[in-house]
Formats: sequence, structure tokens, C-alpha cells
Amino acid sequence: MSNVELKQQLDEKQLAIVQSELEQKKLSTVVGYILWFFLGQLGAHRFYTRRIGSAVAMLVLEILGWLTAIILIGFVFLAIVGVWWIVDAFLLHGVINEKNQQIEKEIVQQVAK
Repeated sequence: MSNVELKQQLDEKQLAIVQSELEQKKLSTVVGYILWFFLGQLGAHRFYTRRIGSAVAMLVLEILGWLTAIILIGFVFLAIVGVWWIVDAFLLHGVINEKNQQIEKEIVQQVAK
């Protein structure tokens, strides 16, 4: 069931509670892009969007890249992270919107109980 359908079943007081909770818990696109720009190659924006597994992978690749750059293999790791970082620039907005919809759905389901 979509969020719109779930919210149609709520009264005004419940909708106000949902809106208040959503404002507190939702992810900010601006914060996401700031993290992406300044700390993105360390996976900070992925930690922010709660994609922990891929955030750790990105962080490990970045660290391994710098540690092994002296023997030149590290540049392969750094290139992978660089491409990944650029791709994330285009995907981040959609990921944040999707996470916010999930958050809203969880809140609506809790309030509807």
C-alpha cells in the first residue's frame, strides 16, 4: 500500500503527528550532497543514507588505495572509488527520496496502530 493510501486512513491529528515526526527524521538532500562533496570518497554520504555495507566498502577501498599507492596498485582502487563517487552524484537525490518515503511509511504505520 502506498504512503498516500495509508495517509488517507488517518485523521487530522494523526496526520499532524506524522508530519511532525517526518520533519524530525527525514534526510536532507543538501546535507547528503555536502557529505558527498567533502567526504564522499570516504563513503560519508552512504553512511548518512544508511547504506552501511557499501559505505564500508567505499571506505576500505579508499584506505587501501592510499596505502598501496606507493606500489601503484592503489591507483586502481582510487580510480574505482572515484568513478563510484561520480556515479553517486547522480543517484544520491533518488536514494534520499526513497529513504524518506520509507521513513514516512514507517511513521504512518506506527501512528495508524
